[in-house]
Amino acid sequence: VSTQSTGGHTEVKTHYGKDPREYCVMTKDFDVKDGRVVGMNTTRVEWTKSASGGWDMKPKEGSEQYFPADIVMLSMGFLGPDEHLFNSEIELDPRKNIKTPKGQYNTNIPGVFAAGDCRRGQSLIVWGINEGRQCARQVDSYLMDTGSVLPVTGGIVRRSPLDSVPVAKHSKAHKDGDMAHAAEEFKRNTDIKAAA
Repeated sequence: VSTQSTGGHTEVKTHYGKDPREYCVMTKDFDVKDGRVVGMNTTRVEWTKSASGGWDMKPKEGSEQYFPADIVMLSMGFLGPDEHLFNSEIELDPRKNIKTPKGQYNTNIPGVFAAGDCRRGQSLIVWGINEGRQCARQVDSYLMDTGSVLPVTGGIVRRSPLDSVPVAKHSKAHKDGDMAHAAEEFKRNTDIKAAA
């Protein structure tokens, strides 16, 4: 496994004798004094594969550690939808993502739809955008009780031309920049009547 290291990481590793990055650590709670964080209590975790094929995070006994801290920044990966979502009424697939029929975004609860990471698992943002658009089409169809007019992936909805807007005829006067003559010719050749 290759991990990318910047010059800053190398410098800190040389100064402190170890890589400054910490992996597989779960914060249990924050130590707060006078309204300010001063540290956090953590435990190491290990990932184990469940019988259903998903991954479970299990705390390692005896690995508790305290980290002093002036500030805490959270950078979290996606671990799946909240298990308590809809009081566990929503069906999950074996990977613990929200279950939908193949190529669809509706769930087992009528009127509830899922798209993106909660449906397919952690993935690229472009998949989330694409699924959001496709899910919007399905929601539109559900709400309107008819087919959707929203664009398909990468598609553009063709709109009917605006028949009520007359198309100007180009004349020699118009080409030469004489707009007054072009306007008069336009009025003569269309059904538009000037209000008196």
